[in-house]
Order: sequence, then C-alpha cells, then structure tokens
Amino acid sequence: MLSNEKLHYFDATEQRPVRADLRYAVTMVRAPRIAVDCGCGAGSDIAFLRSEGFEVHGFDIEQESIKRCQQRYQSDKQVHLTQASFSSFSYPPCSLMVADASLFFCPPHEFDFVWQRITQALVPGGIFCGSFLGPDDTMAGPSYNKDAWWPDVLTLTDAQVKTRFQGFEILSFTEHKLSGVTPDGASHDWHIFSVVAQKRANLSLS
Repeated sequence: MLSNEKLHYFDATEQRPVRADLRYAVTMVRAPRIAVDCGCGAGSDIAFLRSEGFEVHGFDIEQESIKRCQQRYQSDKQVHLTQASFSSFSYPPCSLMVADASLFFCPPHEFDFVWQRITQALVPGGIFCGSFLGPDDTMAGPSYNKDAWWPDVLTLTDAQVKTRFQGFEILSFTEHKLSGVTPDGASHDWHIFSVVAQKRANLSLS
C-alpha cells in the first residue's frame, strides 16, 4: 500500500522545476537523443527531456508513479514506461542517464551490479546526470521512517562517489548541505552529491 508520504511527494514534484544540473547535462549530449530516467516519479524530468527532443525510457518501482506517467504521456509514443527496480530494469543503450534522488533507494547489496548496468548502457561519450546520498543526510540516520518511504538507503562518501567515475570525465561535482522542510512538512537535513559526468570512449568493464 502506498503511504501518504509518498503520495504527497508525487503530488509535490509533479511540476517540479528542472534542476540546473539536468539543463546543463542536456547541452552536453551528442546523438542519439535517447534518455533513461531512473526512478521517474511523477514524470517532471520526462516532460523536460521530451521538450528537448529526447526519446525517454522511464522506470520506477512504484505502481503509482507509472500510473501517473502513463496518464500524463499516454499520447506520446516516444515515452516508454516500465514498473521495475534498478536491478530488474532492462537498460537500453542511451546517450543520457538521469538518476536524480533515486539511487538513494537502491539496495546497497545490489549497487555494484546496478552501477555496472547503468555504465554499460551509456554509449561512448554518453552523459550521466544524477545524485547520491551523503552520510550526513537525515535519511541516513535513525529518524528516517523506512515504513513511510523505502526500506533501503544507499549512502556514499565524497571519495566513494568519485571512485565510481574513474571511467568518466567529471563535468560537474557539487556537494549540497542544507536544512529545510520536505514536501510533507517534516524537517530535514540534506547531504547530497550531484554529478554530471561524461563516459570516456575507452571505458571497459569486467
């Protein structure tokens, strides 16, 4: 059953402004203009990507997310939606991989496998645009409500994030630390690493 917290989150982010990192990432993408939106939520990034001429493959583990996006993009044949987890989704070859505030909830024991699939799906020169949860975020602490949100939380340090991009050129790396209020009115301390990086042509994975 979908929690009230998740419903509030989907409502609050359905028309969310496009983040500066994604606007920048789009300017760096070469052909083909094919994007994967990991954890597409209510579909705000899909709308922006379509306005920029991308064919978009979006997935989310939540049925509510996919239902909302199907209603929103039902007449758009260039939007492909799948209810799936990070590990079960079939990643198509793409020039842009978007993972904004979604890899936070990748089960830690699956992350190596998921990251390999994400990296392999990007074509040479492809762009990754996403964020990672830092250890000082409220979600990484004891007050995080796993019943209301998601049971798995993946946290990485600055060094651990950068290690994942050894086969990339990092175009933008920003550490965010701020306090505020979530869409459902709860106090929150954010600690997030935002990354835009370009896959090198000679990247090989074992």
